[in-house]
Amino acid sequence: MALREQRRLETQRAIQTHAVRLFAERGYDATTVADVADAAGVSAMTVYRHFPTKEDLVLADQHAADIAERIAASPPELPLVRRIGGALIDGTAALTRDGRDKGLTPTGQFLLARLKLMISTPALRAKHLDNNYVLQQAIVGALGYDASEPDKLFQAEAAASACLAALHTALVRWAEEDGRPDLPGLIGMALAAAFGETVTGA
Repeated sequence: MALREQRRLETQRAIQTHAVRLFAERGYDATTVADVADAAGVSAMTVYRHFPTKEDLVLADQHAADIAERIAASPPELPLVRRIGGALIDGTAALTRDGRDKGLTPTGQFLLARLKLMISTPALRAKHLDNNYVLQQAIVGALGYDASEPDKLFQAEAAASACLAALHTALVRWAEEDGRPDLPGLIGMALAAAFGETVTGA
């Protein structure tokens, strides 16, 4: 990764981390973009350059690319839901599991705080659907289908949407239980309930 791009991502992560912390402490509506800028040590213009809207400070997700990469690297002969589900489970395991004490990683703690905000804030719940669509399109792109194969494209979109619905169910349960359950395990349970045990490779 080029140094300039790395610095851009580091700035984004720092701003978003401060934003989520302030929103959790003070409330989403009570916290302004100026408050976030002050906490992050940047100007409000810098915040808007990285996050065009206040909602984006919570909803912006830098992990879709990792999921897409995992799907693209998966064996193409596997069923679609197995490829997608495996990537969702493995991707969340890498983000949330701490092998030393089985607690949440710092990234996992951040994801939990972010998810709680999405669930509890009406303005964010509505816009969360846009995020799901973006992730769905990233998944379909990683599977390699496009408009030249309309039937396969439709199947890929349907499989991605169904897997993301299972993911959402697992995420809500995880947030309701304050991150105590193992998130990859919950995702596996949700996928197995929807598609059968073999979708998780059991």
